[in-house]
Amino acid sequence: MTEKTQNQMWGGRFAAGPDAIMEAINASIGFDKRMAAQDIAGSRAHAAMLAAQGIISDSDAAAIREGLLTVLSEIEGGTFAFSTALEDIHMNVEARLKELIGEPAGRLHTARSRNDQVATDFKLWVRDQLDAAEGGLVALLRALLGQAEAGADWVMPGFTHLQTAQPVTWGHHMMAYVEMFARDLSRVRDARARMNESPLGAAALAGTGFPIDRDLTAEALGFDRPSANSLDAVSDRDFALEFLGVASICAMHLSRFAEELVIWSSAQFRFVTLSDRFSTGSSIMPQKKNPDAAELIRAKVGRIMGANVGLMTVMKGLPLTYSKDMQEDKEQVFDAADNWMLALAAMEGMVRDMTANRDALAAAAGSGFSTATDLADWLVRELGLPFRDAHHITGALVAKAEAKGCDLPDLSLADMQEVNPDITDGVFGVLGVENSVNSRMSYGGTAPAQVRMQIDRWKERLT
Repeated sequence: MTEKTQNQMWGGRFAAGPDAIMEAINASIGFDKRMAAQDIAGSRAHAAMLAAQGIISDSDAAAIREGLLTVLSEIEGGTFAFSTALEDIHMNVEARLKELIGEPAGRLHTARSRNDQVATDFKLWVRDQLDAAEGGLVALLRALLGQAEAGADWVMPGFTHLQTAQPVTWGHHMMAYVEMFARDLSRVRDARARMNESPLGAAALAGTGFPIDRDLTAEALGFDRPSANSLDAVSDRDFALEFLGVASICAMHLSRFAEELVIWSSAQFRFVTLSDRFSTGSSIMPQKKNPDAAELIRAKVGRIMGANVGLMTVMKGLPLTYSKDMQEDKEQVFDAADNWMLALAAMEGMVRDMTANRDALAAAAGSGFSTATDLADWLVRELGLPFRDAHHITGALVAKAEAKGCDLPDLSLADMQEVNPDITDGVFGVLGVENSVNSRMSYGGTAPAQVRMQIDRWKERLT
């Protein structure tokens, strides 16, 4: 690339080209070439609009259209020669287009700036990622529903502080993550709807004097409408920030579930067995089966949340409209998107493949005095005791069982009557974990009937 060619890209204002350091810091082609398809789609829509408005000829528009398709095929085929001297994907495409079709290529940039061009390309790229995230989340939700349906009545311990609290069901636990990831799905859809305004036609910052039709290009690119303020259109990156915010929340949910899978797959818990597809071995310990996929998912939130903080920091002090700082918006968004999509796909695969150990779940459900609250509720309901008194009596019974080395259902009636003589053998009807979960019939509770109702509701919504 000669200085003369480089200066033609910048215009006649500059007499000399940049030195190597400036070229290196200024160029973005190393990463923004990922937006090639979006860039060419935007240019095709722009050229078609220019012809429809009589701003360029139909023959020029046809040459531009065919030339852009050729460029796209070269890029997709891996034969396109990207140049750092041409700075970015927009100039690389335009330069190659000029080589292919000559003078008409110079008319493509009429009534357009790189400012509205890059904003449009980036929006289109982020919108595609939101669509991909929607697909990934729907697949994960269906995998979770499959697990919940299979174990709607399998008892397991519910935890607070990672200590046994009350019995719940496997299905209920899976449905908790359905609710979380469904909210992530709603955030994805909300973000997509909010960002779906076209910057194209805002030009450098003030709009253009050419008689363009912004509604036409917006419709051609699948936007709901053109953006209403040209200053905002070229300087707005909150669509990317919202993307990173949504991704960060979802990655946090993925990380929480991944942490549970790491714990549950351990020899100490044995709640689940992860498939070989999502596990690895040890180079020295032949017995090991490590939940590496879950651990890596757990780590992804650091990169994704870091990108969110990084871009927020880049944008926080920028006056309107465009500043070169905004070139730093893409690398971290690209990285976050790659890692989010990978984490979603890996979690969906793990959930589909994993096997819950029903016996281990049931054994753990009955340990740790998990039905103590049921006992306290029984004392309130059957003996008319104030709950605080019932809580105190139950605590004394737990201490007695602990001293005997047994669980609450293993205490004799005589043992219980030593603490409160009014207790009857009816108490044993609430101490089993099956009885406990079946009694939790409040809306959103862990009773299998409630769990199945929620499964049916979500299956219908996803359909």
